[in-house]
Amino acid sequence: MSTPSSALAPDTPATDRRAPERILQRLDWQVIRRLDGLLQGDYRTLFYGYGVDFADLREYQPEDDIRYIDWNVTARMDTPYVRQYVEDREITAWFLLDLSPSVDFGSAQNQRLKRAMLVDFVTTLARLLTRHGNRVGAMFYTSRVERTIPARGGRMQVLRLVNDLLKQPHLDKSPLTDLAPLFQAALNSIHRRALIFVVSDFISAPGWERMLNQLNRHHEVIAVRLWDRSEIELPDIGPVILQDAETGEQLYVDTRDREFRARFAEATRQREAMLSEAFKHAGVDVLPLCTEDDLVRAITQFAAARRQHASSRRR
Repeated sequence: MSTPSSALAPDTPATDRRAPERILQRLDWQVIRRLDGLLQGDYRTLFYGYGVDFADLREYQPEDDIRYIDWNVTARMDTPYVRQYVEDREITAWFLLDLSPSVDFGSAQNQRLKRAMLVDFVTTLARLLTRHGNRVGAMFYTSRVERTIPARGGRMQVLRLVNDLLKQPHLDKSPLTDLAPLFQAALNSIHRRALIFVVSDFISAPGWERMLNQLNRHHEVIAVRLWDRSEIELPDIGPVILQDAETGEQLYVDTRDREFRARFAEATRQREAMLSEAFKHAGVDVLPLCTEDDLVRAITQFAAARRQHASSRRR
């Protein structure tokens, strides 16, 4: 389904050298301190395992997490085996960042691009993690991996991430994004088990869920889905030109046409159902981030759902 383009400018000019510092200061006051208070310092409740080293194998028990099944050993032994890990005090987190043209969409109502939400999320989580002595790295992806920032700790690493994100060019159009090569690149280059955030709107050629599932077998993966309300709700605003944010293709439509709005709603419903099924097949948890969302509320709600799910699995 085509996604309308946006003429909105980025929230922060990439040419301003003080911009990364200002973004970090704003989020420190508005988001990170609030998160620290709500999570009561227990930021690891956001995650399951993360920062762990392989210790041993044993036969699968009914209460075990299926993501720890070793499929190679299971196939050889003809019975399920799970990997056991020894927790490390340090988490290494990676951000796999989709910076394709559709991420530069944002509706006029809230004056915020999906890319701006991406920058805020990455800055917040990177700062939260590095404040506790952990390391963070990133891969920038358009139709290929444009840049890899090795995992390091400290405040300067966060500022580097923000600075490089702001300098990343905004693409006018490109072939339809295919996320599968991004996940393959992560599998090839991230060797030690890590916490991985895939931050994307998941507007992609089909078939990426298989590669995401493979990535999730080796790491702890969280899908952070960026979206804007106008991508799924088409208001009655008269004649408009819709532009596919990926390819640049334009289409003139009259939103007063009830049949057209009904077809748009049905196409949206089908895409949402396919996306939900793809995440389920990949076996990953999803943190949805709307451009209208309060970032603290979205993260804490996700953390609460993860805690509840982990508690129910132990029963």
